[in-house]
Amino acid sequence: MIVVAIIGVLAAVAIPNLIKARKSSAKQACIANLKALEGAKAVWALENRKNDADVPGDGDLFGADKTISRKPECPGGGTYDIRAVAEKPTCTVAEHALP
Repeated sequence: MIVVAIIGVLAAVAIPNLIKARKSSAKQACIANLKALEGAKAVWALENRKNDADVPGDGDLFGADKTISRKPECPGGGTYDIRAVAEKPTCTVAEHALP
């Protein structure tokens, strides 16, 4: 009975920390994806002589012969908005944003 109580206390302490670590890692992975999207847009703009107002499509950035082989997905369940070359890409999850 004491062993079960100790395991319960340990689980009560460990589970919130596990959830916090999981959210933090999802946020960092999403920010890394956003940085990759930003870099891919810059490469696309330079290679195709585009200006800051041009918006690349998925076919311009993702593919076997493109900067990124396949479109990244937000680990937090959000979706990405690529936006114009001069703007930073965004995620629909509020905490996932480029600094």
